[in-house]
Amino acid sequence: MIRISALILLSVLAFGVTRADNGYRLWLRYEKISDEAMLGKYRTLITGVWIAGTSPTTDVIRNESAMALSGMLGQQVAMLTGPADASVIIAKISDAALARVKSELANGMAGIADDGFVIRTVLWSGKKKLIITSNSEIGLLYGTFHLIKLLQTLRPIDGITITSSPRVKIRILNHWDNLDRTVERGYAGISIFDWHKLPRYIDQRYHDYARANASIGINATVLTNVNANALVLTPMYLEKVKALADVFRPYGIKVYLTARFSAPMEIGGLKTADPLDETVQAWWTAKIREIYKYVPDFGGMVVKANSEGQPGPQNYGRSHADGANMLARALQPHGGFVMWRAFVYDNAVPVDRTKQAFNEFKPLDGKFDSNVIVQVKNGPLDFQPREPFHPLFGAMQKTAVMPEFQITQEYLGFATHLVYLATLIKECLDADTYSKGKGSTVARTMDGTLYGNSISAVAGVANIGNDANWTGHQFGQANWFAFGRLAWDHTLEPETIAEEWVRMTFSNNDKVVTSILSIMMASRETLVDYMTPLGLHHIMGYNHHFGPGPWVKNKQREDWTSVYYHRADSTGVGFDRSPSGSNALEQYHPEVRKKFLTKEACPEEYLLWFHHVPWVFKTKSGRILWDELCHRYYRGVEAVGAMQNTWRSLEGLVDEYRFKQVDAFLTIQKDEAMLWRDACVLYFQQFSKMPIPAGLEKPDHGLEYYEKLSFPYAPGIRPQW
Repeated sequence: MIRISALILLSVLAFGVTRADNGYRLWLRYEKISDEAMLGKYRTLITGVWIAGTSPTTDVIRNESAMALSGMLGQQVAMLTGPADASVIIAKISDAALARVKSELANGMAGIADDGFVIRTVLWSGKKKLIITSNSEIGLLYGTFHLIKLLQTLRPIDGITITSSPRVKIRILNHWDNLDRTVERGYAGISIFDWHKLPRYIDQRYHDYARANASIGINATVLTNVNANALVLTPMYLEKVKALADVFRPYGIKVYLTARFSAPMEIGGLKTADPLDETVQAWWTAKIREIYKYVPDFGGMVVKANSEGQPGPQNYGRSHADGANMLARALQPHGGFVMWRAFVYDNAVPVDRTKQAFNEFKPLDGKFDSNVIVQVKNGPLDFQPREPFHPLFGAMQKTAVMPEFQITQEYLGFATHLVYLATLIKECLDADTYSKGKGSTVARTMDGTLYGNSISAVAGVANIGNDANWTGHQFGQANWFAFGRLAWDHTLEPETIAEEWVRMTFSNNDKVVTSILSIMMASRETLVDYMTPLGLHHIMGYNHHFGPGPWVKNKQREDWTSVYYHRADSTGVGFDRSPSGSNALEQYHPEVRKKFLTKEACPEEYLLWFHHVPWVFKTKSGRILWDELCHRYYRGVEAVGAMQNTWRSLEGLVDEYRFKQVDAFLTIQKDEAMLWRDACVLYFQQFSKMPIPAGLEKPDHGLEYYEKLSFPYAPGIRPQW
């Protein structure tokens, strides 16, 4: 009943009126192909489909194929009961029906992961047939979505040979969603997970969420906030978790939960949560056994401990390894994993905050159990618009390490700024740690090839909410899409991924594709210019993190202020992390240190991250630092204006609803870019004591005006514990 109703609803969505497209369908729109030549070729090549087997996953493949192919080809495509008359065959390599062509497929299958796939044209009784095969049904689902993508993007499918296998085993979305449906750092409405109505009501949105994730290879989801609530581990909520897991399972998605370290006390009635206490260990063993009774394929736990007020093993004088291993040993018999976050810092520790995670975790390398993965933010601070890669990448040689990227735009303008994050993710993944010589990239620490780790994972903090278009901004969808694509294959280029998304989401029209690509590929650098140019960081508003706040100081924690990071004074600006300052550079390999060691050698995008630089320092443009800083801020605002002009040139080529919404958001973005520019230039000017360079317009207000602005109800604020 659920599968049939899902198909009916999704068919309505697929054939719906495009002029009122609100973005709900994401990149799975399945409109009739408008290119008549390609439409004719596809209709000739796809006349009937046979899918081997009967299971929840093959039902998903059958429904998706029927909906997508019939929608894009503009005519019904038969779902056949046998392979003889089918032009497309979808079957596991072990299926008896593929025996006659198995030898032709064997080379492609060699060495691929269980969820990898092969798509190949073969001769079958003298006729060409398109075969999608894999070692698993989930691989068949991924292969099916890949074929659909080829049609959506007008790629040739005659005579193709495609082999694809994920480079990372666990590709996971982290939802910072609370049980009351608020979303910490969420900017797209409330949580899609309606815990109050679960398990009795299964929203269609859960199926569509799973479809979207499967279409880009995401195979895991963390349902709850890292700032965890222990109630999710109680039977009442485990019934709800089971309901979601049952929906997601046919799509190849495992569920994970966040574990509050003090749960044995809060819901178990114990007097301690000490990981070395035998009663605590027994409690967790029993609790995890209970979880697996509800969800037999439960993925495991994500833990934030001893960070920002969260309880952890250090409360009892124990190490992070002690805490992680306790949970890992309870999960190990069931095949579960612990993802232990390395985001730790202590205001009482008088050391550069960016050094603290390395200082705590590097000495523990090799002390974690084999089913523990240390989850490390992409940079050493906190998801800033630009950070150098985290020094733990490459340094942890005996411990599996996974990067954590923030898809939700906590520090990048929330959901009203158009910022394509694939360039940020790729910048980190391609960074060379030099830990085993040249080519020791962050990507290789992630996929396990650098040190031969048997497990590999990558996490993205979701930007999903119950807004009609899922992500608040239509272009926020591109960041969800890009994370999935890079998690599957980190060698892909951001522009390639962006083009796929544009063609699938908007149009194959050349002007539309070229114009939107130009906007997307410049957008992240544009934001860096109008927010944090030249390596500035953490100068946003306090707590809500909305808008500029370089003046933030005198809070309960020094490392929650902006002045702690930019250190502007009459001599210059920037945080000295060279040997003459905090020496955070010591945590990197010598080859990396050399790159950043001096102001003269340091790439300008990280200049103020690693150095306190005189206002009169000459930059590569020939300008002094003060003038260059101003020009970067003004350049960012101009670039947003150019983005909007390019977007407006597409009027009539993009459906009216989405066109108007994106245009309105670009107007907001330009206004807020001007706010960042004017506030920051005026703030730093009081230290440089230099005029704004000639030719640049002066701010409309004085600094005091900007300092008094208040945003008490900015979305996504972290709850106060």
